[in-house]
Amino acid sequence: MSTVTPVTEHVLRTMAPPEPDGDSKDGRGRVLIVAGCTGLPGAVLLAAHAALRVGAGKLQIAVCRDLAIPIGIAVPEALVIGLPQTDDGGIDKACAADLAQRAERVDGVLVGPGISEDADAEAVTAALIRGAGEAALVLDAGALVALRAEPDLTRRLSKPAIITPHAGEMAQLLGEERDAIEADPLAAARRATERFGTVTVMKGGRTHVVAPDGRAWCYEVGHVGLATSGSGDTLAGLVVGLLARGAAPEAAALWSVYAHGEAGRRLARRYGGIGFMAREIPGEVPCILAEMMT
Repeated sequence: MSTVTPVTEHVLRTMAPPEPDGDSKDGRGRVLIVAGCTGLPGAVLLAAHAALRVGAGKLQIAVCRDLAIPIGIAVPEALVIGLPQTDDGGIDKACAADLAQRAERVDGVLVGPGISEDADAEAVTAALIRGAGEAALVLDAGALVALRAEPDLTRRLSKPAIITPHAGEMAQLLGEERDAIEADPLAAARRATERFGTVTVMKGGRTHVVAPDGRAWCYEVGHVGLATSGSGDTLAGLVVGLLARGAAPEAAALWSVYAHGEAGRRLARRYGGIGFMAREIPGEVPCILAEMMT
């Protein structure tokens, strides 16, 4: 399938996220975020705030032990789990089995923001994928190392996982040069989807989304101000929040890409172009979604 569909409001309204099931927190979806290290604790906060702003009802954050109390204070809405950590301040693979059990009891799991690409990240991610059950998965940043080691890993899931690489990460995933990825990001996204069976969000100045059935979309109207530290962590949080609410993987990806891009455009108008920060993106999202759903 060669057609690429522009991401527009009309297209999005045909795949709107479902309304909350009842009036309880559980009915709005349960999220588990496994992220961060002592060198990159902010990635956890950005993803967590985004998941809540997009409407998820319950949030659990699993971080290395030294971050648990600071993260708990910074995100009082979340249940925070302190995990064993490596000498380098990352999440130790000793917690993999426990995290897999937690994944079985939530609706959406995000793993990877702020996590180093190492053997521990690979083991933790693989355990979460194998133990996810019916939970929908988002793999970002450091979690992508697990797919490089075992490309068929995500094919075992009940619904497609979503991966969110930028060009550098995609080059590593596919074993290609970054220049080749940037020359044809849509083709790269198609190759990744074919190899891993995922919904692939190929981030960039134009963001491409490819589904396992061959459908492809392109979002072209973001803003250069989104090319800032932490922007991708925020996008990943939006995706997992919508997944937890019950959106289909391709719908969660597309709505998140649109909301993220539109937030960038609104912030640019407010601040005069570049210079806004990733932490400001989630605050724009509730109004954007409300406008889209009316």
